[in-house]
Amino acid sequence: MIRRRRDVRAEFTGEVVDDATLLRILDAAHRAPSVGNSQPWDFVVVRKPETLRQFAAHVAGKRREFRDSLPPERARTFEPIKIEGITESGTGIVVTHDDGRGGQHILGRASVPETGLYSTILAIQNLWLAATAEGVGVGWVSFYDTAYLTDLIALPPGVRPVAWLCTGPVHEFQQVPDLERFGWRDRRALADAVHWENYRQ
Repeated sequence: MIRRRRDVRAEFTGEVVDDATLLRILDAAHRAPSVGNSQPWDFVVVRKPETLRQFAAHVAGKRREFRDSLPPERARTFEPIKIEGITESGTGIVVTHDDGRGGQHILGRASVPETGLYSTILAIQNLWLAATAEGVGVGWVSFYDTAYLTDLIALPPGVRPVAWLCTGPVHEFQQVPDLERFGWRDRRALADAVHWENYRQ
């Protein structure tokens, strides 16, 4: 599943993932490890077509802003890359993070406060792998203003969105990740990422 997992954009079938499958995927996410067992995540499932359309329009605007900020050569490489499948997937899962979850004294977080957020990221990875095992695609959307999404799904103070995940059945999983296929960036070799004893070795 790790090797098969892809960030899905264009391969959604248009069908909505059924509730039983969706809840199995969310159960896998909810079983992620978390610092001090704080479980700082929540999952907001968004299916209303109007909400999906509103968010898709917002994301399209942010995509244009990014494209316009690129040098011409990079803009040409970026142009054919699809960055979201918000309406096509039919289901958005907004994974949120509550840094206050677990109380004031969270075991394991005193020295490295970021471990709370890292825990939420682990839940996302669990979700993604479980979805892949179910034949369900996931696409992480990161072109948005946090304040906009916070208002769109009525998050309370202190709770922040970490990811909008487009989620739905797919025709297929691409063999090669989109950003490699379109020439944006290749994967680093493992040998370039492994260091023995210290970083400089």
